[in-house]
Amino acid sequence: MKQNRTTNPWGLALLAYLAACSAALAQDYQGWRSYGGDGYNSHYSALDQINRDNLQQLQPVWRYASAKGAPLPATSELQVNPIVVDGVLYGRNPLYNVFALDAASGRELWTFNPQILHVGLSNMRGLSYWSAGADDAGDAPRSRVFFTTGHFLMALDAATGKPVTGFGRGGRVDLREGLGRDPNTISINAPSPGVVFENLIIMGSAVTETAGAAPGDIRAYDVISGELRWTFHTIPRAGEFGHESWPENARRYAGGANAWAGMSLDAERGVVYVPTGSPTPDFDGSARHGDNLFANSIIALDARTGKRLWHFQAVRHDLWDRDLSSAPTLVSVGTGDERRDLLAQASKQGVLYLLDRDSGKPVFPIADVPVPASQIPGEQAAATQPQVTLPEPFTRQVFRESDLSDINPQANAYVKKLYNEAQAFAYLRPPGLQPAILFPGFYGGANWGGGAFDPDTNLYYINAMEIPHLIRMEAIEVDKGSSLGVGEYVFRKQCSGCHGLDLQGFYPYAPSLVDIADTLPRAAAQRAVINGKGRMMPFAHLPRHELDAVIDYLYAKSAGTLAQDGVDNASNGETETAYVFAGYNEFVDERYYPAIKPPWGTLNAIDLASGKRVWQIPLGEYAELRKEGVPPTGTRNYGGPVVTAGGLLIIAATSDEMLRIFDKLSGSLLWQHPLPAGGYATPATYAIDGKQYIVITASGGKLGTPTGDEYIAFALGDAVGER
Repeated sequence: MKQNRTTNPWGLALLAYLAACSAALAQDYQGWRSYGGDGYNSHYSALDQINRDNLQQLQPVWRYASAKGAPLPATSELQVNPIVVDGVLYGRNPLYNVFALDAASGRELWTFNPQILHVGLSNMRGLSYWSAGADDAGDAPRSRVFFTTGHFLMALDAATGKPVTGFGRGGRVDLREGLGRDPNTISINAPSPGVVFENLIIMGSAVTETAGAAPGDIRAYDVISGELRWTFHTIPRAGEFGHESWPENARRYAGGANAWAGMSLDAERGVVYVPTGSPTPDFDGSARHGDNLFANSIIALDARTGKRLWHFQAVRHDLWDRDLSSAPTLVSVGTGDERRDLLAQASKQGVLYLLDRDSGKPVFPIADVPVPASQIPGEQAAATQPQVTLPEPFTRQVFRESDLSDINPQANAYVKKLYNEAQAFAYLRPPGLQPAILFPGFYGGANWGGGAFDPDTNLYYINAMEIPHLIRMEAIEVDKGSSLGVGEYVFRKQCSGCHGLDLQGFYPYAPSLVDIADTLPRAAAQRAVINGKGRMMPFAHLPRHELDAVIDYLYAKSAGTLAQDGVDNASNGETETAYVFAGYNEFVDERYYPAIKPPWGTLNAIDLASGKRVWQIPLGEYAELRKEGVPPTGTRNYGGPVVTAGGLLIIAATSDEMLRIFDKLSGSLLWQHPLPAGGYATPATYAIDGKQYIVITASGGKLGTPTGDEYIAFALGDAVGER
C-alpha cells in the first residue's frame, strides 16, 4: 500500500526540515553579504520580485552622493560592489572614505575617513564583513567591516564606524610587513576585499609590476587581533613545492604571482580558491627562468591552514601580463541530484577554465600546444602553453587581416598599415623587437568584474572586451656610467611601460610627462615617485641614487637638455644593452576605436553542462558611431553582471554610462537607464521588508569618462529621494 506522505511522521519531519532549510536559504539571499554576493562569487540572487513582467515599473528610489560635494579626482578607482547586511549597505567613496547607509532609504548612518595621506593606486572594489554572537563573558554580539587603503588593512565596528583599536596597531595592519623584505621598500595594496572564513580574513594583494616588486603571498589574519595566522608563498621558498620552477634564491628579488582580483570560498569544504597574476617584472623573464609557479594559477588552499590542496597553472613563464583577473565562480552543474561541484575561472584570454572543485582537473580536455620562441637574448620562453577549446571561448581567438576594422575606409586604411608592420598573429607569441599583436589585449577578454552563474539553467554569464594591443620590446644602449644614463635605465625599466619611451603617456590610463619640467616642481615629482599618485603605485623600492637619477633624466628629457650639462653627466664609458617594454599600445585607429571589426564589448551566456556558448550580444554603444550609421559595436567595459531568479541579467560596466537589464535566457534587452557617471562596478540586489532593490555604484573616472560618486538604488514604483 502506498504511504500518504502527509501522514507519515518521518515524511512530516523531513518536510519540516526541508522547509526550514529553504527558509534559511531564502533569508540568506535577502542581503548581499559579500563581494560577488556570496562566498562562491556567484553574482546570483534568488529574489524574483523584480522580473520580466514588471520591469517597466523599475525606477530610482534613492541616490546617495558619497563625496558630499567635495572635489573629485579626475580619475577614480571606485569600483565598489557594495555589501548589504541586516538592512545596512556598506560602501566607499572616491576619496577612500567608508560609509554605512540604511539600505531601504539611502540615509547615511555613519562615515569614516581613513586619513591616509599617500594612497597611490588603491582600487576599491568592496569590503568584507564578519560577525559573531555574544562571547563567553556575555558581551554583546560583535560585527566588523574590513577594508584596505594604501598598504593598510583596517577594521571598523560595523554598528558605529569606529576603528576597532584592538585590531593590529590602532585598528590597522600594515600589509608591507611579513614578506621577508624591508617594509619601507615595499609597494602593496589590496584592490579586492579579503575573504572571511570563521575567525580569519584571507588577503591577496596588488604589487608593482616592474623589477623590485614584492612577492604576492596569500595571508590570513585573525579578525579579532589582526595577528598573522598563516602564509602561502606564491614564490616558493627552498624546499617548498614549486621551488624548482624558479631560479635559485628567486624569492630574494622576484615579485608578483599575487592575488589582486579577489578569491572565492567554499565554507563547507573549508577551501579558499585563489587566482594569481603574472610574475614580475612583466614582459621580461630573463631573470626568472622556469615556469614560475604559482604565478598565473588557480590555487586551492585549506582555509584554516593555508596548505596547498591543488593548483592549475594557466600560463607558464608569463611574458604577456596574462593575470587571472577575477575571483573564480564556484558552481554546481547538472540537473536534480546529478550535479557536479566545479570552479569556473574567466581569463583575459577570453576563455573559461572549468575545473573540478576537489581535484583541480579540467572538466574538458585542455591541449598543450607549441608556441613561438622568444627573440630577445637571454629570454627563455616556455615551449608549450595550455590552450582551452571547451567551454567555447567568449572572444575571438585569432586576428587576421580579414578581421581588421571596417567601420569606415579611413579606419581600415589606418589600422591596415599598422597590421602590415607587425608580425603575423600567433597564440602567445612573446614580445620581440618587431610589434606583435596581442589579442585579446592586456585588459581582456574578461577582467576583474568576473561572471555570474544561474543554478536554474547551468548558464554562466560573462562580459568581455575584444581590444587588441601591439606589444614589443626595445633594445637601448644605456650609459650606466653617468647620472643621466642611470636615470634613463631606471626610467625605461620602471616607468616607460606606462608613461611611454618619449613621455607621451597612454590615454586614458597614464598621463603624458612631456611638459613636466614646466608644470610640476621637482620635489613634487619626487614625492609622487616615492608615495605614488593617482593610478601610480609607490616606487619606494628604488635606492636613493636611482630615485635622484630618474628625476634628473625625466626633467632633462622634458626640458630638451639631455645633451647639455645641466646636471652631472660625466661618464666612465660603462654601457649596457637593455631590453625594455615599449608600452601598453592599444591597436586602435586614429579616433581610438579598436583595430578589429566589432563587436568590441560583449555579453555572453555559456552552458557549463555542454561547454557551448548559447548567445553573445554587443554590450554598449558609441553615440558618435551610431550617428554615422554604424550598428552597436559594444564598448570597453569594467564591472560584472548579476543574474536573478526573476529571469534578469543586470549589468552596467559600459563607457556609455548606462545600467541595462537583459532577459537571462535570450539576451534580449528589456530595460535600460542612464547613469550620472559610468557604472564601472558590479551591481548588488537585496530585499528589505519584502521589497527588492538593485543598487549600482556610478563611479566613472575610467575610459576617459568623468568621475562620479553616486550610489543609486532602483525598485518598483517609488519616487526618487536625494541623499
